[in-house]
Amino acid sequence: MSSVFTLIDGGLSTAIEELGGDVTGRLWTTGLAITDPDLLVRAHRSFVEAGAEVIATGSYQCGARAFEAIGLTPSEARRALASTTTLAQRAVAGSRTLVAASVGPFGASLADGSEYTGRYGVEWTAVERYHREKLEVLVESGPDLVAVETIPLADEARLIADLLVEFGAPRAWFSFGCATAVQTYGGHDLSRAVAAVADYPSLVALGVNCVAPHVVDGALATIGRVAPGRALIAYPNHGRTWDASARTWTGDESAFTLDGSVDAWVALGARFIGGCCGVGPAGIARLASRHKA
Repeated sequence: MSSVFTLIDGGLSTAIEELGGDVTGRLWTTGLAITDPDLLVRAHRSFVEAGAEVIATGSYQCGARAFEAIGLTPSEARRALASTTTLAQRAVAGSRTLVAASVGPFGASLADGSEYTGRYGVEWTAVERYHREKLEVLVESGPDLVAVETIPLADEARLIADLLVEFGAPRAWFSFGCATAVQTYGGHDLSRAVAAVADYPSLVALGVNCVAPHVVDGALATIGRVAPGRALIAYPNHGRTWDASARTWTGDESAFTLDGSVDAWVALGARFIGGCCGVGPAGIARLASRHKA
């Protein structure tokens, strides 16, 4: 891997759509684990071939109960969730690319855009049960590390960290979804959210993802002040806004310049860089060319 930064993948849903796949269902990318696993492997592989040194599994949005809701038995549902790791491992076969088990916020499982607000409308025990059941399966599935992604709430980040410790403290990064350089999507102070997990014993990096590119610089500066010396991670989206009702991205992405921002992010401490929604294999390949130069 590069001594400057490690290149992670881009938006899995973007890669799937570029291959002609459909991610409009409630299970989003995770559904392909049972409906078209070969396509999911191809999407992952497209990022490996683009130069990604870490890819995230297709488990971001779902826990096992989501599979039960479409008719699978509890044991079948657990196997389906675990297969997201197995399929990613198939995609990296023969390469040095690592597999990170993707863990999104509870709101992602609701498929209503609430991962961008932190307003879940449920008792906290439901959030805890969801993460406990999901993490138990994913940690047992044998990924190289865990990617805790787009978290909007400080308390949710801490909950996940505590559960990961309970399950053996695998290597993990924590990245937050942020509205501004100082505030998470859930309205929490970013400094507080970072402090909640900065002492995780097997911490790989702290950072932001699925944020507008222009937010990254300030957010990394905020995180660096709270956790000096920690490796940082940044993988923004294409700069557009998610419309949960229409289930589509809206706005102009013409100003999106991911590769033009890398030097500034590295200077701020970013050691893991990639893309999120809207950044496909071509975007990662451009980053690969830059970071190998």
